[in-house]
Amino acid sequence: MIFSPEDWQAIALTLRLAGVTTVLLLVLCTPLAWWLAHTPSRWRGPIGAVVALPLVLPPTVIGFYLLVFLGPHGPIGGLMDRLGWPRLPFTFSGLVIGSLVYSLPFAVQPLQRAFETLGRRPLEVAATLGAGRWDTFCNVVLPLARPGFMTAAVLCFAHTVGEFGVVLMLGGNIPGSTRVVSVQIYDHVEAMEYGQAHALALGMLVFAFVVLMALHWLQPRQERA
Repeated sequence: MIFSPEDWQAIALTLRLAGVTTVLLLVLCTPLAWWLAHTPSRWRGPIGAVVALPLVLPPTVIGFYLLVFLGPHGPIGGLMDRLGWPRLPFTFSGLVIGSLVYSLPFAVQPLQRAFETLGRRPLEVAATLGAGRWDTFCNVVLPLARPGFMTAAVLCFAHTVGEFGVVLMLGGNIPGSTRVVSVQIYDHVEAMEYGQAHALALGMLVFAFVVLMALHWLQPRQERA
């Protein structure tokens, strides 16, 4: 058997985490990306910089501050304790929150570029034909921006699968609850189980290659040219 039961458990948890994170990011980041693409507000630059922070910050830094804020002595964790809500660190829900923060720019930036590429002309034509804002967004913007949504979904899913620092800091290493593939590989290496580590690492390598090929295929022909 190439993968042990613990490996399969980590793979299933990783896929579940990546799927939940991708869906939530697409839903939550669409209005933010639309706002960034069209607003003339002076806050566009600072908010865009905050969105891009996970691109330059070490994952352990993000995980540490999330652990501080969500912990029992942090502002958010303390409030949840007072309300009687369950704590988020070292739980799957905590991993989802960490993944949302860590993969945020991989959802916002492709969507923002897609919305900026559309321009104002399709919206003006739809308004001239009497379409409301919601109808325009659903029937004009979404179909035209579909490549941006597909790119954002692929990037978010792949980036979440490859997490290590954030999930280890915020979720720890609990089998079946927070132990994802990257942490499982680390455990195999620590235990000198190089054969199992190699099998999982090779699977990640193949997955990364497939993702890159998918992104290349999703690019419009004119961009490739």
